[in-house]
Amino acid sequence: MIAKVAVTTVVSIHDGGFADRSFDDRTNSDRGWPAASMGMKAVYATDLSAASEAAIETDTCLECLDRIGVDTLHLVTVVPANVHAGTPGIDHEKRRRRALRRYRETIEAAGLEVESHVVRGTPHRRINGIAETVGADLTIVGSRGKRTLENRLIGSTTRNLARTTVVPLLVNRIERETDDPVLIEGQLFRRVLYVTDFSENAERAFEAFSYLRHATREATLVHVETPNSPQPTGDEAPGDRLAELATRLESWDVDATVEVRAGDPAEEIITAEAEYEPTTTLLGSRGQSRLRRLLLGSVSESIVANARGNVFLVPPNRTA
Repeated sequence: MIAKVAVTTVVSIHDGGFADRSFDDRTNSDRGWPAASMGMKAVYATDLSAASEAAIETDTCLECLDRIGVDTLHLVTVVPANVHAGTPGIDHEKRRRRALRRYRETIEAAGLEVESHVVRGTPHRRINGIAETVGADLTIVGSRGKRTLENRLIGSTTRNLARTTVVPLLVNRIERETDDPVLIEGQLFRRVLYVTDFSENAERAFEAFSYLRHATREATLVHVETPNSPQPTGDEAPGDRLAELATRLESWDVDATVEVRAGDPAEEIITAEAEYEPTTTLLGSRGQSRLRRLLLGSVSESIVANARGNVFLVPPNRTA
């Protein structure tokens, strides 16, 4: 069930950690959030697979990161504990050096600085740890989902990162049904679907537009009503609150539209994604549940697992 709200405007890896950053109409530096001019750092998790290569070697992807203010990429490769340099028949170290050198050349050609980290251990823990150590503003992980046995590690790493990340996490969706994968959406933030339940963390996710707006042309703001939905403060109806957010986006030259839907949140969000075809879905990873680190939240986890396009997940304040 859908209730569309008329407004005069039209609005449309791998692991990491996030510091306490939130802001309103004050400048980004006043509130401690990154801005396009401040020089952001991103952790780019790679398993050296064809999917990872597709993400790193896509020019539009690197251009989008540059546009939102990322000037340094930290390439992180986690070596599984059961893989050793002396494994018979496989020169893992030589393969890693060759791939990382190729990635570095591509990233530097796009005008970004790059640092490489090869570490051993549990992927999501090491990725989160590096993100916190280098002061990353976001973490990027490629995901092809759970199509085959060879993709289960990627799927599990992405899922664990989504549950534990301490910085915003961009799940960069890669084509699943091909041996020569490409990004499903190379223009990462051109069309954003923002999902809100009006919780504190949903508001935190909205503030990511302070830097995403430099690469965003259209945004669609969606709230899904359920019998237990938290309501906006005061007497404002959900549609009115969405309209206020749309006005903020319009002041940033982002065309915005708003929509209030009713039903199961995860199902309605996936349906909205299919209808609006955003390049990225933006949402907070906690909502109302205090068990988020164990459950992630059925809605957030469902979106990360089932969305066709990219997902930008903003976590609550915490440390790795």
